[in-house]
Amino acid sequence: MKRQIVAGLILAGGLAGNAAAQDSYTNGLPGIPPVFVNTQAYVAEQQGFFKKHGVNVTLRAFDSGAAAARGVASGNIQLSMSPSPLVVTMVSNNPDAGLAMIYGYAKPDWLIGSLDGSIAKCEDIKGKPVGVDSLGGARSIALNVMLRKCNLKAEDTQQVPLSANVLTAMISGQIPLGVLHIDDVPIIERESKKKVVSIVDINDVQKVNHYLALVATNKTIKEKRADLVKIVAAYIEAERFIRDPKNADAVAKAAAPTSRSASDAKWAIEQYVKMEFWPREHGLNKENVDSIIATQKKVGNIKGDPVPYDKVVDLSIYEEALKLVK
Repeated sequence: MKRQIVAGLILAGGLAGNAAAQDSYTNGLPGIPPVFVNTQAYVAEQQGFFKKHGVNVTLRAFDSGAAAARGVASGNIQLSMSPSPLVVTMVSNNPDAGLAMIYGYAKPDWLIGSLDGSIAKCEDIKGKPVGVDSLGGARSIALNVMLRKCNLKAEDTQQVPLSANVLTAMISGQIPLGVLHIDDVPIIERESKKKVVSIVDINDVQKVNHYLALVATNKTIKEKRADLVKIVAAYIEAERFIRDPKNADAVAKAAAPTSRSASDAKWAIEQYVKMEFWPREHGLNKENVDSIIATQKKVGNIKGDPVPYDKVVDLSIYEEALKLVK
């Protein structure tokens, strides 16, 4: 009898271990500290939306979304929030990368900000140090796009990789220029006691654009589809939670890993909800994704034939997730 009980416990433990392994996913997030877009993931975690849908998700910060995407491609993690221009470039240049975007953020908020009054025009940026996240990261890609306004490239500047600490470097006077999110601006101005001059806004250079996406491998989509559906369902519920004004305090609390104070977080939440920064739908419209594919080809990041939309976007996960939350 004892042997039967022990065997039963071992078998039960083995099954439980297998279930835990199947349900455990690491979601890479951009920036150390994480940038504000990650608030949605933290809301999904803190409000129990991942748990509600029966998936075990670990949120892990990376130096950049580019580093997180490479972690997915190498199989070290299962999901990442990564810059969509980088993803379409990776898949175009290496079809074996096997990456697909399953949920997206269409509206970038990038700008090139200056604290130096002598650097006030796009042309003035040539040769100057500019804070970015990493070489080839989201801020670096955005810099390359924005500099098209004056026929420059990111290589015409001195890019300084700082992860999410660009605002800190500007406040301390280490660098005069940085690629910024809109929520960086009031903090820099308050702490530095200087006005941030917006030299170039990305939306003035490229009207139809795309910022970021939740990325998985085609292999994971095929083998773990049901769990990915549940994860995206949790993201959808988190977006709805963020959008409700009565949840502002809870959302600001969830944003604590981004190093924003409660008041700064509430200001940012209001601004980002207005612009639908966190998407009400799947956030992967063909027009927007095709636009960044064309741009990456134009600036020379895509070396051969660009990947077509339907080879880098999988909307089926979102469509199934929507049924779960409705």
